[in-house]
Amino acid sequence: MKTALLFGSSGLVGGHLLNQLIKDTNYSKIKLFVRSVPEISDPKVEIIKTNFNNLENHKEDIKGDDCFFCIGTTKKNSPVKDEYRRVELDIPREIAKIAKSNLVNSFIFVSALYANPKSSGEYIRFKGQVEEELKELNFPKLGIMRPSFLIGNRKEKRASETIGIFVFKLLSPLLLGPLKKMKPIHSETVAKAMIAVIQKDIQQTIFESNEIVEINKSHIVKKNLAELF
Repeated sequence: MKTALLFGSSGLVGGHLLNQLIKDTNYSKIKLFVRSVPEISDPKVEIIKTNFNNLENHKEDIKGDDCFFCIGTTKKNSPVKDEYRRVELDIPREIAKIAKSNLVNSFIFVSALYANPKSSGEYIRFKGQVEEELKELNFPKLGIMRPSFLIGNRKEKRASETIGIFVFKLLSPLLLGPLKKMKPIHSETVAKAMIAVIQKDIQQTIFESNEIVEINKSHIVKKNLAELF
């Protein structure tokens, strides 16, 4: 039985991921690293109130088998430039380094569509820089998920994202070939695929949005066949 480490359980993908991990019999413990204690009661869940400004204090807590990182922010929620950089760049790489030093086997990271360390846009650039640093750490299993527009029930509404999803839903039939990765994707699909990447023998590190969908489909088929036989 394994221990999962989950960062970002209150977010759109993280919330679904927590539910999937609770149901997954491969995991006997789920460590939640949170700023504020959530209202959740499950024997598998261990809540760790975390000081993200001093992660070294939690070095002994960041121990387990598989680490799932879903933390992210927006310019609206983190208007101070240094804080935005810390959430999107510094925190994920600090946690990854600690996890690696503690011999955590897998690190699954929610990145972004078109992540690029040389991009002029901070969001895309920071995600790309984290991706590069994760590769250098040489985890036995590394999964980098690059979802497109996320569909799901957000706690806060983002007007620009809502419009983007609506437009791309209309355009979806036309998004073929290399443009398939731009189709909106459900947040639950991303969460399920994050676990599937660990459980399947996939020799791949970066998963574009359309590939995330395919991983989830094939994993469901394989699981259903296993249950039949």
